[in-house]
Order: sequence, then C-alpha cells, then structure tokens
Amino acid sequence: MITQTERTYLRYFLESDSADLFEYLSKEEIYAYEPGAPISGKEALRIARDRANGKNFIAVIDKRTEKLIGHFSFFQSEPEYVKTYELGFIFNPLFQGKGYATEAGKAFVSYCFDELKVHRITANCNPDNEKSWELLERLGFVREGLLIKNIYFKKDNDKPIWLNTYIYGLVNANDENV
Repeated sequence: MITQTERTYLRYFLESDSADLFEYLSKEEIYAYEPGAPISGKEALRIARDRANGKNFIAVIDKRTEKLIGHFSFFQSEPEYVKTYELGFIFNPLFQGKGYATEAGKAFVSYCFDELKVHRITANCNPDNEKSWELLERLGFVREGLLIKNIYFKKDNDKPIWLNTYIYGLVNANDENV
C-alpha cells in the first residue's frame, strides 16, 4: 500500500485488477477526453499485467468493497533531476461525483510531495472536460496556460480533430528550494 484515506487505499496495480479495470475502460464515455477506445477483457488483462510490472500507475481501491475504482498515472518528466512528474487519472463512472477522486487525489499528491520529495506535479486536460479541471483545482493545482489545437485523439475522414489543452501545475510548498 502506498497511502490511504478514509474510504480508499492506493497501491500499485495487480494482475487481478483486470476485471475491475475492464469495467470502466470498456465504457465508451471514458474516451470522450482520452485517447483510445473501449477495451476487451483480454486487453484489460494485458493492461493490468503491464501495470503490475511497473510503478507508473497507481490503483485506487474502495476499502469497503476491495474494488478498483480508478487509477492515477504518474510519469517523470525529463530531465530527471528536475523532479517534475505528470499526473493523469481515470475513475469508474459509477464512483464519479462522490468525492473519491478528490479524497484519493489529495492523499496521492501529499504522498508524492512528502514521501517521494517531488518538486512539481503537472497535469493536462481538455478545457471541455470540466470535471477534470475542477478536480485539479480542488487538489490545489493552478491553471498555468492554454495550448491551442496541440493534440488529437480521433480523426474525421482521416483528418485530425485538433483539441486544446489546459496546463495545470502544483509546486511542493514544503520543498526547501521553493
């Protein structure tokens, strides 16, 4: 276990998380603002296995049911000495709007700053994804900018559908070098 909250605990992925991962990554609505498409059960097993062999995906588990309800992605930016990481997240729609992501997100950010001694965390989201940027703001992130038509996940008649991106950042207030 990495850390815990009143209702959740955060840990690295296990291969056995595949069924719960399939439950939400197989839903079309998940990909409204994310790259990719709904996955199969076989793909969920492969993804859970891959994530269990790494440290870049953090599983959020409901303490009451022991169910995987969402996850964070966490990748270090280059160069390594800057100690900046990019945060991403996806939560099962059945658990959205109930405070789980805020609760787990606050605990994970605290863990990153206090235990891992991360200097800065960044996050990107689509300006139309109000739930995402509102969560980031509840976690203390500051909107630092807007990139215009910088990314696409889908095409229309083989032409990219370009999207805008909000850039968010949060600096470790406890970092002695801040």
